[in-house]
Amino acid sequence: MQVSVESQGNLGRKLILDLPADRLNSLVDTRLKDLQRNANIKGFRPGKVPASVIQKRFGDQVRGEAIDGLLREGLGGAIRDNDFRLAGNPSVEPVEGNDLQYVAHVELMPDFGDLDVSTLDVTRHTAEIKDADIDNMISNLQLQRRTWNPVERGAQDGDLIGFESYSTVDGERVPAEGVERNATAIGSGVVLPQLEEGFKGMKVGEQKTITVDFPADWRVELFAGKSVEIHVDVKEVSEPVMPEVDAAFIRSFGVASGDADQFRTEIRSNLERELKGALMQRLRRSVGEQLIAKYESAEMPPRLVEQEARAMVAQVAEQARQQGQQYPLDQDTHLGFLDTARKRVLVGLVVGEIARKNDLRLDSARVNETINLIASTYEDPQQVINLYRQDRNLFESVQNRVMEEQVFDWIAGQARQNEVALDFADAIRPE
Repeated sequence: MQVSVESQGNLGRKLILDLPADRLNSLVDTRLKDLQRNANIKGFRPGKVPASVIQKRFGDQVRGEAIDGLLREGLGGAIRDNDFRLAGNPSVEPVEGNDLQYVAHVELMPDFGDLDVSTLDVTRHTAEIKDADIDNMISNLQLQRRTWNPVERGAQDGDLIGFESYSTVDGERVPAEGVERNATAIGSGVVLPQLEEGFKGMKVGEQKTITVDFPADWRVELFAGKSVEIHVDVKEVSEPVMPEVDAAFIRSFGVASGDADQFRTEIRSNLERELKGALMQRLRRSVGEQLIAKYESAEMPPRLVEQEARAMVAQVAEQARQQGQQYPLDQDTHLGFLDTARKRVLVGLVVGEIARKNDLRLDSARVNETINLIASTYEDPQQVINLYRQDRNLFESVQNRVMEEQVFDWIAGQARQNEVALDFADAIRPE
């Protein structure tokens, strides 16, 4: 196969692949004859299907598979012959008007030099789970299962308020007609603090106008950055009734024995899993910031950065959709994500290079441990374990995650390391 290579900047390469027509036709003919001998098609005896029927039914598929095979072979050979080390996957497109010619765009790994991480200053946070942390979690679980008892007194912290409301902003009534019906627990933070504070002391049947200053980035554009008068009419005030932590309560969380000690043991296991993930995220951030600072001058593959930026846009848009919101999208939306995308790509490439140069290998025991930890959060752990083992994409995602964590641990071990102890609550709090 004839392959020509053109440089596109320092890291980009354009490969033009001319497929050999005679070899392509030979591959297609051989495969179609195999199918003709073995195809089981209704109305024909095995081995007696006419070549024209085989061609009509399988011709396009077989040709496509043959082309894919030749392209992989040609592209792989060109990469080996030119000693290309790729950053990301190639993109391959057919040349318009020539069904035997394809163009592949590849990007090469930047040169990061000797990759000496011993001069990095890495912070490794530590934390322990105490009995008080388990007590707090049980209190949170009680909150989740609380019931509400209507009261006639004025509302106070922790009470549930059911109310109707309308707002006035810039002389405009919202909604224009009628009212909105909502409920909130005072102190939950679901509504803005000024509104929560205004509810305190109000009884069923009371009405009040509460002035609330909305943040500049508020999701409702009409209210953003403005002082809004909210007219509220309280329809319900209820106090929380907490469930007892008895055997029935414990069983409701999947502990069949209803035993309090086993309940606390399982809570501890869950908190340990959460803590491990949070501490790793903190370590990733610390190491990542150091790598970005040290290698920020390295040129990044532009296509790879753009792909990452577009992936970030898609993720943000999906999160907005799940929250019932719409994220504004156009062909240039990704431009606002390019700086963050570049940093992510930089860290990913450096981590990969460190693993390669130091011959770091995937720890299969750690992969198994990670899958077991993921599965332990589900009702049927074995079913989840089997799913990860059988689904190649899921399994590879865990392998990639574990390999990255191993490299971050290795970097931290080589760098100048500063340990900082945190309380559990601080350790799991997002930075």
